[in-house]
Amino acid sequence: MQNKMPEIPIHDIKPLVEIQEYSFYYLLALIVLALVVLGVIVYMIIRYIKSKNAFYIRKEHSKILHDINFKDAKKSAYDITFYGATFKNDSQKHHEMYENMTDRLAVYKYKKNVEAIDDEVKAYVDLYRGMIDV
Repeated sequence: MQNKMPEIPIHDIKPLVEIQEYSFYYLLALIVLALVVLGVIVYMIIRYIKSKNAFYIRKEHSKILHDINFKDAKKSAYDITFYGATFKNDSQKHHEMYENMTDRLAVYKYKKNVEAIDDEVKAYVDLYRGMIDV
């Protein structure tokens, strides 16, 4: 036989309540944040290494312009025009100087035989070289 106990209502004890636990979501958010920060750091390191080893066209063209000699007038005129175009859009003054210089060098470009570049044009080229900032 079973002993039947009468049901006595309990007034002092409350039923169990489920408590929301967010620590797992905090952990996931922390892991995602750490991965994002790590990714940004890796990206910055890769970008720094690439920029350190990058071929800098303005620097190269500046070096070539400064190394041009005027022995072969035709080749020098073409080289100055080609490599000088890299810097012509730096400012309005650069653009005007470049246009003036190319107008003066046009005499030495389109002929089969040309004489040596005169001192006035050399002075313009030297002035343009001096204006270049790399």
